[in-house]
Amino acid sequence: MASSHLAQIESTLYREISLILQREFNDPKLGFVTVSEVKVSPDLSHAKVYVSFLGKEERNTAGLKVLNKARPYVRSLCAKRVRLRKMPELTFVLDDSLKQGERIEQLIQKIEAENEDMEQE
Repeated sequence: MASSHLAQIESTLYREISLILQREFNDPKLGFVTVSEVKVSPDLSHAKVYVSFLGKEERNTAGLKVLNKARPYVRSLCAKRVRLRKMPELTFVLDDSLKQGERIEQLIQKIEAENEDMEQE
């Protein structure tokens, strides 16, 4: 399968899952969730949906449990909206790239501060 076709499917699923979670999925345990990326396997059998949650760390695990429990519901809504021969099985995964980015930024700032201190000596 051409990678551009796969990218188009990922983009479509990203858009539809985001809309479903924002507008049609009402669970107070979920909180504010953001879909950051969707990765589909080349055979279209599985899709990993990377999500992040606003709030404390405890919110992440609770929200992830809610989403993974609701996978069949979200998948069925997607199947009604997206024309695919086979709708991939969805798996929700916590996207910690923002946290890793913040950690890297802190390390860079620490190194820069140490370099400035060494230059002043």
